[in-house]
Amino acid sequence: MSTAVSARTPAWLGLLPFLVAVAVVAAVGGLAAGSAGQTYAALELPPFAPPSWLFGPVWTVLYVMIAVAGWLTWRASGWSLALTLWSAQLVLNLLWTPLFFAADLYVWALLDIVVLLALVAWTASLFRRTSPVAAALMVPYLLWVGFATALNAAIVVLN
Repeated sequence: MSTAVSARTPAWLGLLPFLVAVAVVAAVGGLAAGSAGQTYAALELPPFAPPSWLFGPVWTVLYVMIAVAGWLTWRASGWSLALTLWSAQLVLNLLWTPLFFAADLYVWALLDIVVLLALVAWTASLFRRTSPVAAALMVPYLLWVGFATALNAAIVVLN
């Protein structure tokens, strides 16, 4: 993918594929999490577990930030290892919800999210080289995935 854009094409149009990619991940997650509220409520949760209503708003903001971070990096350097990792972490993100909520495979979901956490950290570190703003946009996602990893691990232990 080239960063060359026609002089008549607004630069923000390049953001659309990144928004579509995260929207697909969100949509698949939404479909797989159809009964997430009941599943979450039925689990033995640790004291630090947030209320179920919090996940939707948090993920909405994070997905927009993830898309913008990918786009900024692409604009700064074209397709690179950083964007390949960005894509790979999106796939792991997409897999987590069906593993956890649709299949009740909490240990597999934990393995997925541990690798996801490592990929998000690696992606953010590579983004920093070409777009410090993109790297900064990935930090809340990294922190949330770290928190979600701890929550997933606690659920494995408690259930």
